[in-house]
Amino acid sequence: MTVDAAKLVRMAEQITANMAYTDDVELVAARVADHLNRFWDPRMRQAMAEVANGDADQLSPALKAAVRQLHGVAGEGAL
Repeated sequence: MTVDAAKLVRMAEQITANMAYTDDVELVAARVADHLNRFWDPRMRQAMAEVANGDADQLSPALKAAVRQLHGVAGEGAL
């Protein structure tokens, strides 16, 4: 399976937008992290983490927080 990073980011941002029915970024991030953990292949989650580590500026704040939660990374500077 090859993973297209741009497609993953687009999919993850769509999931984030659908979960963003509150202004609480951490709550949205928790819901997104749960969704990605339950429904995404581990390779997809790993590729998303690599995108976040390489160019996190392209990700929304809630998606960055979700990736941090997924990978147990604490703090804003980690991604």
